[in-house]
Amino acid sequence: MSFTVAIIGRPNVGKSTLFNRLVGRRLAIVDDMPGVTRDRRAGEARLGDLAFTVFDTPGLEEASAASLAGRMVEQTKAAIADADAVFFLVDARAGLLPADRIFADLIRKSGKPAVLVANKSEGKAGASGALEAYALGFGEPVAVSAEHGEGMSDLYDALRAALPEHTAAAEDGGEDEESDEARPIRVAVVGRPNAGKSTLVNRLLGEERLLTGPEAGITRDSIAVDLEWHGRKFKFHDTAGMRRKSRIDEKLEKLSVADALNAIRFADVVVLLMDCAQDFEEQDLRIADLVEREGRALVIGMNKWDLKESGRHAIDKLRTETDHWLPQVKGVPVIAVSGLTGEGLDRLMQAVIDAHTVWNKRVPTAALNRWFEDATSANPPPAVSGRRLRLNYITQAKARPPSFIVFCTRADAVPDSYTRYLVNGLRETFDLPGTPIRLTLREKANPYASKKRKT
Repeated sequence: MSFTVAIIGRPNVGKSTLFNRLVGRRLAIVDDMPGVTRDRRAGEARLGDLAFTVFDTPGLEEASAASLAGRMVEQTKAAIADADAVFFLVDARAGLLPADRIFADLIRKSGKPAVLVANKSEGKAGASGALEAYALGFGEPVAVSAEHGEGMSDLYDALRAALPEHTAAAEDGGEDEESDEARPIRVAVVGRPNAGKSTLVNRLLGEERLLTGPEAGITRDSIAVDLEWHGRKFKFHDTAGMRRKSRIDEKLEKLSVADALNAIRFADVVVLLMDCAQDFEEQDLRIADLVEREGRALVIGMNKWDLKESGRHAIDKLRTETDHWLPQVKGVPVIAVSGLTGEGLDRLMQAVIDAHTVWNKRVPTAALNRWFEDATSANPPPAVSGRRLRLNYITQAKARPPSFIVFCTRADAVPDSYTRYLVNGLRETFDLPGTPIRLTLREKANPYASKKRKT
């Protein structure tokens, strides 16, 4: 049986650094500027023989509920409510501040077991601050350095003491790993800033799990959330808005976009969300092309459809326009949705499942070569420099995405236009709409190449 731990504290006390240390990789964005983390981010953590889920949270600040900082505080309060225990971080070098005492009262009111962690305790400068943390009333502080990995064994002992029942059940690593069939479909939701990505994911979840608001660029980390729809499991990744590279100046935005790109690379299906009032901007096309080059299944969501004055055939026109702008993923599903009202979400989820099925599709070799023979007979490859090109046979090397190998002579001489002809034929004949298709030309080995010519 697994358990959850929320890491909370003032801004810039090292919560994200400890989070990264526990999950074993640089998952959360870390920077010296306070307030980098804005959403609660989950990760699978290990501490000794304990396996558990850990939440990184925004820094606790006193602010009005309507402000961005106030909404971030609500995210932290929700993480405390959902957690089995709390790691309360203080900065041993800065010492105790009035905000630490205020939020210590918040933890006491929650009634959750808490481990007081004095971070940045390495060296003489942190020793006195660690002792000062006794005044918060949570017992002996655990002196650690999340950046250097010091004090992790003491943190392990403190966690075992705080959650004796949970940690005893988790000693063997928690639950067994899921089989490949039961593995959730990984979905990355991407798009330009303020396209409504977080609002859409919140609507799918049925709760305000992700921080939203009218301000562009609220999301910084790529936040993973679990979702079940009609008995099927999904892991959705909400990502930061992606602007043109030339417009990105701040270091934090560069880190956020890098996190979004990483989410695309590890996704099964990517939902490219566009604002229907500003569809098919250059950046949208660049993102779609990136998804195709990464070989991910693609679904396009036209968000804020409730605000659009659309005619009867508006979505059909959009599909035609999509095939014009994105011929490399011809037939990609285009779904009209509204993250605010929930319109079209069932259609979007079904499109994600269908795209995932196509992305995993395998074509029987016999049917593949029958089509190949007909395609090359109807339109033979052109002769190059007076010499005929011979295409012998085709096979599917793998799925995810569908990848095919054509064995031929003089592979480097086959024109790109003929390769596109074969790809389009594969897409239409074997019902592979919208998914990237990889076609590789490979020369057959010449059995006589190593033999000497007789004189």
